[in-house]
Amino acid sequence: MSNSSNMSDTEAPVLFSQQGAVGQIVLNRPRALNALDLTMVDMMMGQLKSWEADSSIKVVVIEGAGEKAFCAGGDIRGLYEARKIDDEEMLDTFYRREYHLNHYIARYPKPYIALMDGITMGGGVGVSIHGQFRVVTERTLFAMPETGIGFFPDVGGGYFLPRCPGNIGMYLGLTGARIKAADCLYAGLATHGVAISNLDRLKADLAVASYDKGASAVVVEILDRHSTHFDAAPMASLRTQIDRTFAGNSVVAIFEALEREESDFGAETLAMLSGKSPTALCASFEQIRQGKDMSLAEVLNMEFRMSQRMVCKPDLFEGVRAVIVDKDHAPKWQHGDIGQVDPREVAEYFEPLPEDKELNL
Repeated sequence: MSNSSNMSDTEAPVLFSQQGAVGQIVLNRPRALNALDLTMVDMMMGQLKSWEADSSIKVVVIEGAGEKAFCAGGDIRGLYEARKIDDEEMLDTFYRREYHLNHYIARYPKPYIALMDGITMGGGVGVSIHGQFRVVTERTLFAMPETGIGFFPDVGGGYFLPRCPGNIGMYLGLTGARIKAADCLYAGLATHGVAISNLDRLKADLAVASYDKGASAVVVEILDRHSTHFDAAPMASLRTQIDRTFAGNSVVAIFEALEREESDFGAETLAMLSGKSPTALCASFEQIRQGKDMSLAEVLNMEFRMSQRMVCKPDLFEGVRAVIVDKDHAPKWQHGDIGQVDPREVAEYFEPLPEDKELNL
């Protein structure tokens, strides 16, 4: 049942239905890997508010259509087109409403269960990781790859990344490394692992459960019953090297530590970082460093300021061109290397906006 009267269910970019006690959200743009656009953000916010007031809905489950992705991120191409015509209102509105939705999900009073099956990146992380329950499968591929397009790991990345064990969050945020289910569980990014073959039974059990003894406790019981064991987390064996090399007090210090690291990890990680936007790396480092001591609302306010500065800078436009539009994967960044980034330039991303432009969560 869609809440959009002028679209058929098959056309609607988000599908909503009620299955017993479950409010079901399906992100429905499988050909675009369920990439999140403003229409979808607005539809989700409206439906979640409606379900919050509906006593027949005990839990919310969100998943993606198709077998490839939960949600591969925000609709970057749409933002690129808006930037091309200097549509500042669109660039403000998308991030403003997306971050409000992220914050609302984090505070949602009913259990919110994200089935992170398939590609879960960027904006897709924003509509999953802030939920109470985050379920990964053997198809899950998680990443915050924004530094590769001249942006930063937003949607609350400044909150959840520094809360990963050790320096794992800094590693994930700067490199955009792609990780699978076991690593998601190890890093605390997921709460449960469930085999794809168990997902339908899981949803069926959630729909018919009695929630008399408290919805969260019942959900835990059902998720535990359907959980599966994944192999050891590859990141566990790299943990010592990650913690050592990403402990520096600047991106330059991280590069230097990786250069000293005589291992495959050091060489591979250095190669990954060398292709990212130097400006984005420095801004992201500062975002994750500051976010460690902030509430989610404070982080999202900070990230909104960053987003509004970043969309006006050349690296994001160039990064999207290189990776998504022309696909030559040869971005020409504003700065040739990390040493050319002026700390004063980075500090400007974090300056307050005019009062009427702030996010004000």
